[in-house]
Formats: sequence, C-alpha cells, structure tokens
Amino acid sequence: MTSREKLFRSLVDDHQEMVVTTCYRFVFNREDAEDLAQDVFVEVFRSLDQFREEAKLSTWIYRIAVTKSLDHLRNLNRKKRFSSLKRIIGIRDPSEEIAAPSHDNPSNAFFSNERAKILQDALNTLPESQKTAFLLSKQEGFNNQEIADILKTSVSAVESLVHRAKKNLHNRLYAYYAEH
Repeated sequence: MTSREKLFRSLVDDHQEMVVTTCYRFVFNREDAEDLAQDVFVEVFRSLDQFREEAKLSTWIYRIAVTKSLDHLRNLNRKKRFSSLKRIIGIRDPSEEIAAPSHDNPSNAFFSNERAKILQDALNTLPESQKTAFLLSKQEGFNNQEIADILKTSVSAVESLVHRAKKNLHNRLYAYYAEH
C-alpha cells in the first residue's frame, strides 16, 4: 500500500461518518447518503493533490459533501419534473408500484414520517443558500466561521442566511399547522 493510499484510508476512517451524516441531512435517505459519501471520497481521492490547505482538510471534505448532496437534489428535481411530464403524456413509472417498507409500529412510523415530510417540504421551499446554511448550523452544529469557510462567504452573510432561513421556516410551519 502506497503512502497516498494509506493517507486516503485514514481520511475515510476519520471522516466517513461525518460525510454520511452530512449527506443524510440534505437527502433524508440513508442509502442515498451512503452512495453520496462514496462519491465524495472518490472526489477526495482524485483531488487530493489539488488540496491547497487554504482551509482545514475536514472543511474541504465537508464542502465536497455539501456540493455532492446539492447536486443530487438538483438531479432529483429534474427527474421529478420529467416524471410529471411522463404522467401527463401517459407513460407509467414502475417505481411507483413498489411497496413501502413496513415498520414495527405503523402508527409511530406514520406520525414520525409525516412530521419529517412536513419539515422536509418546508426546508425544500427555502432558497438553496438558506437551506444549506441552516442545515450546517442547526443540524451539523458548525459555527458561523466554519460555515463561512465551507460556503466561501463571510460570517455576516452566514448569519443573515441562517436568520432568514429560521424566519421562513417559522412562517411556513406556522401557516401549515394553523391550516391543519
């Protein structure tokens, strides 16, 4: 094993759980998050020689994870639009006929999934920059300086993005629960 391969294995061991968790916070699907994590580490391996040490290595890896997750969501949105078009012209999607997995307690699973869906729907209405800053802050626990490094922006811009995200989420969730 070369020194580069040893370094890479060490990077994967040290950062894998953080990368999977980060991806999951964006895509809300464990299998997709694990697939994305693999893509992240492939990118890390390919780009390791280009790492300029302008930021911490973990920040660089995190930035790649966020970018891959956002790209995945953009691709899903394109597929949803295409799927809607197929339905309009009468082409069926066989994935719609696959049964959902069963849970030990259907009632708990239903309410848990319903709350997660409501929150995910509200998060998905946010502009991408607000959603990213909010998830990095509230879900991942990064401080504003770390988020600024990841997003390549200023701390004041991060503060503004998180504040607007919280305000928009509050308004959307309040309106939803007031209506239901």
